Amino acid sequence: MTTKTGEDTIAITWIKTPLGDMLAGATHQGICLLEYSIPVRLKQQLPRLEKTYGALIQAGFSDHFAPLQQQLFEYFSHKRKNFDLPLDIRGTEFQKQAWSLLQTIPYGETRCYQQQAIAIHRPKAIRAVASANGKNWISIIIPCHRVIGKRGSMSGYGGEIWRKAYLLKLERECGHPSHMIS
Repeated sequence: MTTKTGEDTIAITWIKTPLGDMLAGATHQGICLLEYSIPVRLKQQLPRLEKTYGALIQAGFSDHFAPLQQQLFEYFSHKRKNFDLPLDIRGTEFQKQAWSLLQTIPYGETRCYQQQAIAIHRPKAIRAVASANGKNWISIIIPCHRVIGKRGSMSGYGGEIWRKAYLLKLERECGHPSHMIS
């Protein structure tokens, strides 16, 4: 049974994408989870999410799910390069800095972990940046897939490297056509 959730709950639902099912979660404030259906990763993420948000996770309805599903459809259909969804982002100040910077990396471009560390004024915190990116709960929308190794290697993606490669190829092939929604 699907129920409307309260402020102390995180509503979850499954969303189909070309990369497989993704588990979406939302509080009353916004999207707080978009994670690939990887059992080991979900087993780690969900208890941490409940603890961080001080909320119970349960299947339910959220007004945020329909816009999320629509914008993901547009993204995978080469019609959207930026998301404009309300997000409920929680983490340490360092994590929030790292995640905020991820959202400034332009569609179709990549940065290395070192560039990300320098941009948040922590040039020696390369491993800490990589760790923060790995704790990003909102895949694709907070585009940690756009961060690669210094020499261009595909490393460090919790959604598995083949998905990272797919997303980067999708964005490179699509470029910046004028018909896209900003």
